[in-house]
Amino acid sequence: MDYKQAGVDIEAGYKAVDLMKEHVKKTMRKEVLTELGGFSGAFSLKRFMNMENPTLVSGTDGVGTKLKIAFLMDIHDTVGIDCVAMCVNDIACSGAEPLFFLDYIACGKNDPNKIASIVKGVSTGCIEAGAALIGGETAEMPGFYPEDEYDLAGFAVGIADQNELITGKSVKQKDVIIGIASSGIHSNGYSLVRQIFRMQRSVLDTYYEVLGTSLGEALLTPTKIYVKCLQSLKNNNINIKACSHITGGGFYENIPRMLPKGMHGIIRTDSYEIPPIFKMLKKDGNIEDHVMYNTYNMGIGMVIAVSPEQADKAVDIISGIGDKAYIIGEICEGSRGITLC
Repeated sequence: MDYKQAGVDIEAGYKAVDLMKEHVKKTMRKEVLTELGGFSGAFSLKRFMNMENPTLVSGTDGVGTKLKIAFLMDIHDTVGIDCVAMCVNDIACSGAEPLFFLDYIACGKNDPNKIASIVKGVSTGCIEAGAALIGGETAEMPGFYPEDEYDLAGFAVGIADQNELITGKSVKQKDVIIGIASSGIHSNGYSLVRQIFRMQRSVLDTYYEVLGTSLGEALLTPTKIYVKCLQSLKNNNINIKACSHITGGGFYENIPRMLPKGMHGIIRTDSYEIPPIFKMLKKDGNIEDHVMYNTYNMGIGMVIAVSPEQADKAVDIISGIGDKAYIIGEICEGSRGITLC
């Protein structure tokens, strides 16, 4: 009896590392001091020593049950983008620049090509976020996961000067709420999605004109990464007073998190076009509006608050880099929370 007979193929692990190296290499930054394959990743902070008070900001997250759709579709090069996005978007909405990322893949059986495909997606997300993929772990766990399934999670670290952190403390009445468009459902609410749509390959392969793609491809659309968008606003002297990444809990949970005590958000739901996938979910699942806005991003993946004087300029900057932004509401005095109207 040996380890391979017990279900763990060490040689397959070596092959997976070799296959992923070309993707990891594309994410490198000059601050990275180590190569893939070591016991840890090292990242120099020398470039940031000119900051008055350099502050590290971290984020960790996974992809969740969206992975179940990837398994059914046998598409594995997009969920890595989701994993990166869920971590770096949280960092970016605090005002920090993502520096590096680490992934964790746990699988029932190490298929080197599948693992390399997952890491290809991770590297794509890292490139878009400007973060280096400096390490990770692939754990083959027979008997714990089915042979054709895996879990995927990640961890990111960013940096900001403390006085440039976005805290929400300066938000005041009449500030404008801007919503930046999502790419789709992103990576939250898929346990409900999988109850609404039949999880069969024939159903997922069905093409819908309104979606412009198959249902499965629409559901696997990667989470949008907002790092460059928020950096563009900062570089153009837009003072982002507050910022919220619209993830699990939708509008109702996440927007209040960016508001200080005594401030209330008014959101106009008719201020932008809700993407078709959410309309399908609502109709096919017979879901009430409150549940939709309490579960999904509803087409708005990131929300910021700016002064009225900077609102139009902010929208123009976002549009100028190819993203969509809408003025979706404003701040008023009241209990911390939001009202949808």
